[in-house]
Amino acid sequence: MEYSKNYKADHWCEKGHIVYCLKGEVTNELKDGKKSILCEGMSYIVSDNLSSHRSITKNGVQLLIIDGDFLNGK
Repeated sequence: MEYSKNYKADHWCEKGHIVYCLKGEVTNELKDGKKSILCEGMSYIVSDNLSSHRSITKNGVQLLIIDGDFLNGK
């Protein structure tokens, strides 16, 4: 997945993902206001319906995103 410069998701995502940053930098914002920065070589995991989140970039980013039911803990 590639997000362009100054990208900001227009919705809160409820889906679980495994995310790996291939190139660039992305800010992961949670609905409660907490933010974390993911840089090249870093990864994070979010579970279905447990952490509403959205992505924001300044200079664009390339991500490997894996979605799946296996992330919901069932």
